[in-house]
Amino acid sequence: MPDLFDLKGKVALVTGGTHGIGLAIAIELARAGARVSVNSRTPEKLEACKNVFAREKLDVFTLIFDVTKEESVNKGVSIIEKALGSIDILVNNAAIIKRIPILEMAVDDFRQVIETDLVSPLIVSKRVVPQMIAKRSGKIINMCSMMSEYGRNTVSAYGSAKGGLKQLTANMTCEWARYNIQVNGLGPGYIATDQTAPIRENGHPFNDLVMTRTPAARWGQPEDVAHAALFLASRASDFVNGHILYVDGGIRANFGYVKGENEA
Repeated sequence: MPDLFDLKGKVALVTGGTHGIGLAIAIELARAGARVSVNSRTPEKLEACKNVFAREKLDVFTLIFDVTKEESVNKGVSIIEKALGSIDILVNNAAIIKRIPILEMAVDDFRQVIETDLVSPLIVSKRVVPQMIAKRSGKIINMCSMMSEYGRNTVSAYGSAKGGLKQLTANMTCEWARYNIQVNGLGPGYIATDQTAPIRENGHPFNDLVMTRTPAARWGQPEDVAHAALFLASRASDFVNGHILYVDGGIRANFGYVKGENEA
């Protein structure tokens, strides 16, 4: 039933969707027929994003605004609404990470991560949701993480934000599901992007960890996450709400392997 995944007539905003997983999601939504907008604080990233869309023969509406600033978000969303119409699909994707041990981390650095990764989804959603309520229709996808569930060295701020975003997703659901708004999270596993390229080399300890811990025995691709995003953005997920969909190759299902058990 391909019409279930048809997004023609829908308007989507993917925050920070200029590269990596966010860009893959933006392209997937555009391929399904949505009119896609992408924001960034960096003109060069927006230009690169437009070039990728052009190569795919797809349209994208790009603009600069800061997701951590209410005034900037209000102005940016108003521009999108004027150009494309009210937003039907919101992907809260913009995020940063600072890899610093807790005892060495400045409080200002911790706050910056929380502001970007947890507070900005609240700011953008508050601006977009009133129109969704008026239409009695909307999709919100919050980009969660493996760190919504697990702890790791040096990512205390990121893990705190993503754990909080998981709970914010639940609370948004409790308040907005009655208006036919579906709010869900996506939790990517370990994905092959430009950012992870240095640690994906054979012999790198982290690559060995991912390959042996993941039952699928591979890194995910950005498109793996984008396909899941399309499901959550489409009519196929109209009774899916408050759920975190982990696209992780099974890593959360696995306690671990004895050396040699899952070599592919």
